[in-house]
Amino acid sequence: MVTLCCCSLRLRAVNMFAISNDDIAADDLREQLKNPGSGGVCVFEGWVRNENEGRTVLRLEYEVYEPLAITEGEKVIAEAQQQFPFLEASCVHRSGLLEIGDCAVWVGVSAKHRDEAFKACRYIIDEIKIRLPIWKKEYYVGGDSGWVVCERCAKA
Repeated sequence: MVTLCCCSLRLRAVNMFAISNDDIAADDLREQLKNPGSGGVCVFEGWVRNENEGRTVLRLEYEVYEPLAITEGEKVIAEAQQQFPFLEASCVHRSGLLEIGDCAVWVGVSAKHRDEAFKACRYIIDEIKIRLPIWKKEYYVGGDSGWVVCERCAKA
């Protein structure tokens, strides 16, 4: 099981998937993607927004079954590597309570050419959202809350 504090992450986090209970240090992660053979980097950051389906969101919470999430996340990155040969890739997903504007998920891929970086980054985030045991609960104005089902993810 790999749980990281991205604020203190100093090891080379290449071709890895991690769950973090702390803020995602995007600048540090992006720095780790640098490779002299890379012609481009594609980064996706998913942020907590203040509205979903017409309801005002105050904050959200992610619950994660870490052992399976880590195993499956690592499989996703390995599959992306097979399909879209890249040089470096990292993905970190948050767990716990998050506030509006917090980074909830970060994916970064560096590759020789932009096409591989774009495609691998897209593949990784799409598969993470579909396959991993990560559940999102939104807290709304008025005091109620609810578990969110991503209809777009379910249709994919």
